[in-house]
Amino acid sequence: MDINITEDKNNALLNRREVNFVVTFKGPTPPRNDVKNKLAAMLNVPLELVIIQTMKNEFGMQEASGYAKIYEEASRMKEIEREYSLVRNALPEEADVAEETAEE
Repeated sequence: MDINITEDKNNALLNRREVNFVVTFKGPTPPRNDVKNKLAAMLNVPLELVIIQTMKNEFGMQEASGYAKIYEEASRMKEIEREYSLVRNALPEEADVAEETAEE
């Protein structure tokens, strides 16, 4: 899996970076967490501050285009992002805890 960053801009008003990227891969579309891990490693940012908003794949193509937001602070991320987006982008062990509390 290779990630090519097509646009990287700073949004000072919301204290975040906004990144457009293209993922090329072989086989099935990679999971969101795998892309998130590689993107965080490439940009040298903490994993918990990365939100992958969208990943779109066209039928038959071995690439997907995406949009990610990288926050400077976790508190600002929780203020701005919607709950479903935070749950969707939670780390695997955090997602299990969030589901258990939601069921109670």
